[in-house]
Amino acid sequence: MIAPPKPDLVTINIDGKDIAVPKGTNVLEAARLLGIEIPHYCYHPKLSVVGNCRMCLVEMGLPTVDPGIKAPFGDAATGKPKINWMPRPQIGCATNASLGLHIRTNSPMVRECREGVTEFLLINHPLDCPICDQAGECKLQEFSTSYGRGYSRFVEQKNVKPKRTPLGPRVTLDDERCILCSRCIRFSNEVAKDDVLGFIDRGSYSTLACYPGKKLENNYSLNTVDICPVGALTSTDFRFQMRVWFLKQTAGIDPESSVGANTVIWSREGVIYRITPRRNDEVNDTWMADSGRVLYQQIMAADRLTAPSISGTATATEMALKSAGHLLKAGSVAIVGSGRSSLEEQFLLKKLADALRASTALVSRVGRGDGILISADRNPNVRGALATGLIPALPVQKLTALATAIDSGKVKTVLTVGEDLTAAGLSTAQLAKVAVIYLGPHRNTTSDAAKVVIPTLTVFEKNGTFMNQQFRLQKFAKAVPGPAGVADDLATLGYLVAAVGGPTLSSDLNILWATLAAEVKPLAAITYANLPSTGLLLDPTPWAALPFVERETLHFKPAAVSGAANA
Repeated sequence: MIAPPKPDLVTINIDGKDIAVPKGTNVLEAARLLGIEIPHYCYHPKLSVVGNCRMCLVEMGLPTVDPGIKAPFGDAATGKPKINWMPRPQIGCATNASLGLHIRTNSPMVRECREGVTEFLLINHPLDCPICDQAGECKLQEFSTSYGRGYSRFVEQKNVKPKRTPLGPRVTLDDERCILCSRCIRFSNEVAKDDVLGFIDRGSYSTLACYPGKKLENNYSLNTVDICPVGALTSTDFRFQMRVWFLKQTAGIDPESSVGANTVIWSREGVIYRITPRRNDEVNDTWMADSGRVLYQQIMAADRLTAPSISGTATATEMALKSAGHLLKAGSVAIVGSGRSSLEEQFLLKKLADALRASTALVSRVGRGDGILISADRNPNVRGALATGLIPALPVQKLTALATAIDSGKVKTVLTVGEDLTAAGLSTAQLAKVAVIYLGPHRNTTSDAAKVVIPTLTVFEKNGTFMNQQFRLQKFAKAVPGPAGVADDLATLGYLVAAVGGPTLSSDLNILWATLAAEVKPLAAITYANLPSTGLLLDPTPWAALPFVERETLHFKPAAVSGAANA
């Protein structure tokens, strides 16, 4: 792989501190590298610059240069060039780093400008912070505390604007709180490619609205709520449910497709209240699909399995595990794994298959990719199954080979992990010919026909890793505890491996990874504890020839990934 070219660095000065940054770097981002916050509302690092809010005003200067000799005039005592400061402040969001640029972010002029901007923003803003869903995350609250005058000169009546206006099925607008930053408009146009929002009227009467005949209903609409700096746009689902400062944040991965968008799971006392995107510039920027935000509802679904059973009769977990072990040791076993299982679970399933000399298969889930953050491959961890050797090639949509083996009598027992075998092509008559062991979190046709049912956890109730479409290994963490009596999937699989004569393996991830890294070549020298929060990019060469379906509409192209690998 060819290493990317080194950036063209320029040195700029911010508040008396020099810093070298790539030429063209936004001043706000350069200041952030120095730990200096330049307040802003309309600027967003992943959207175009419009300069609406004027909150990021700074003083800007450049070295004075003699046109004749092209050399800067300087101070004879210090040897430093003389800086020609502009008489009026400039917006930092539209200023990019250039050689010799000087910036002041905290001068008397700058502070006075920020106080003025804040005063104007608060003129018509409603005084409803105590009931606002954005409280605790509101930039207007934060910056008003830091840059507000501390008193109000406003005596007129505030303008009344629409409140509790549904812009679409998932987003509610309180227009009195809107500060006209236009982030939502730019996101819809530039990222979601759904040009549906705009401003109507002028001046203090400007109002956010959808175009006539349109609604904000695309699968990325809730990202507008995430990036709204105030409480104007709120999630209809999360609205008035919980104060954010009460919620625990847990790093997660969106399991709905092979993109592997990074997420934050917000919970309190074992209950998940919302899921939001977590920034990872190599995977999902700062976005995620709306469809991934509601997946936590599967925890409390009506079809959730919470107790093991044998032949339809509830039993103790130990008895169900022993019964499953006896069936597996009888031989003639086929194993159907899952692309939704973690890499560690797939490793243990491979160990079980090796001990039983059983055939293995994985069920494919294919849909239409949207070219943004939903790939055509709807399994989050097919690459993990390839890396661990659970499957030698891409998964199949229909289990025709297994159906043939069942009809011929070659397979007597089928172990399936979370998969409904009837949806994958097996008939109820074929299921009746074999002893089915079902491991999964939810009831389905296969679990109803199973000889042994052992409940497992959802992705929100356990720790592990997924390997996404870039072959980036990313870990997710347990956000809430599972139902009482439901064992961790690793403990269940580890028991079954040992029960059929395989090695005794720990369910502790850090210990298990020592074995995993030693046996799986692509994962050599990796430890679970040292996996970075943004994931670790692996070499995809061993699987480069496989025709992954999402390459047809891949948003994050493999070529860009190769460059990132050498960054």
